[in-house]
Amino acid sequence: MKKTIFLLATVAMLVACSQTEPQPAASDPAEAVMANILNRKSVRSYTSDTIPAAVMENLLRAAMAAPSGRDIRPWSFVVLTDTTRYDEIFGDNFNMRMYKQSAAVVVICADTTVVRPPRDNPDAPAVQQPNGTWRDDMGAVTENLLLAVEAYGLGACWTACYPYVDRMAPVKKALGLPATVVPYCVVPIGYPAGGEQPKDKWDSSRIHYNQW
Repeated sequence: MKKTIFLLATVAMLVACSQTEPQPAASDPAEAVMANILNRKSVRSYTSDTIPAAVMENLLRAAMAAPSGRDIRPWSFVVLTDTTRYDEIFGDNFNMRMYKQSAAVVVICADTTVVRPPRDNPDAPAVQQPNGTWRDDMGAVTENLLLAVEAYGLGACWTACYPYVDRMAPVKKALGLPATVVPYCVVPIGYPAGGEQPKDKWDSSRIHYNQW
């Protein structure tokens, strides 16, 4: 009887403590962001699991949150899941095995021009002109996509398309890209099947303060 009373009293005390003691703080957002960045890796083998539509939309939402010179946002995305078309789209690209194994392939496209008033005459009529910063924007949008992929426990690999004509030509033709739009890169995405690990790329010798 005494043991029973003691146990009940102990349980009651633990419950009371759990209700009154402060709960552990949530994970530090900065640490979570750093962990996601440092854990990003190139994944080249995938399971057969599909990616939910809502997850894919969030990946693209993250991609579009990238910075953009003069807020031009030159990016567009073609999301592919029909592997029967991949030979037509990608030709003899040596990444074909990876593309066909992934759940989806995202072709990240860039409009190399912009229609707006000349920079030195903002009151003039809008005209089509070269966008000199599209390459910078596309690097940012692609990295955003890769980091979102990591956050969702997915895997991806940045494979080059631009500026290789032999890779760009079949993609541009098969997907019907407009004349001013180029396929910047191709990113297969899926659930990792292998044990790829992130690389530690920290190198303090690359850092210079105030002067080289």
